[in-house]
Amino acid sequence: MTSGNGRSLLELIEGADERGLAAAGLACLDRCLPLLAPDGGDALRPVWAAVARGDGAAWGEAVAKARVELDAEGTPDAAAVRGMLADAPAAWTAETLRAWAGGCSATALALHGRYDAAGVPDGLVDRCRAGDADGAGPLLAGELRRQQAVLESVAHGPTGLRRARELSVEGGRVLRAVVSRRARTA
Repeated sequence: MTSGNGRSLLELIEGADERGLAAAGLACLDRCLPLLAPDGGDALRPVWAAVARGDGAAWGEAVAKARVELDAEGTPDAAAVRGMLADAPAAWTAETLRAWAGGCSATALALHGRYDAAGVPDGLVDRCRAGDADGAGPLLAGELRRQQAVLESVAHGPTGLRRARELSVEGGRVLRAVVSRRARTA
């Protein structure tokens, strides 16, 4: 599944600027936050504000504060989400943000895939990121679409951040509902 302009997720990440990369990684983290802190949505608000301003110093401070606020124990999935936050770079550079956004992308896709009924066969996440989503379940495919939409939205400048945030809220609700449903049937 490639984006509307025919570019794979990997190509979109490669072509993104610092703000786009920060938004992409943060959006992945935000959508997966229900696995770490079901009620922790506001913890990332200052980080989103730093991205909106393109302020590297505020970014580093906001990320550090969110790490402290979201330092919770939990499931292996929670540890993966905590790892995304722990890996957020303090430096606002294309190189560090690109590596982080790429890691967040893969982690978020893998986490969503774990909650698909069919599971995720080896290599599927990498194939999805490269543009081949054949075999992806609905949660994995939905997360892939949201990641592409975030990168495409923020490529149009700071105004695209609102759409990125909306996609994150929507994706977080979807994952929260799936996790809740699973917990009730377990």
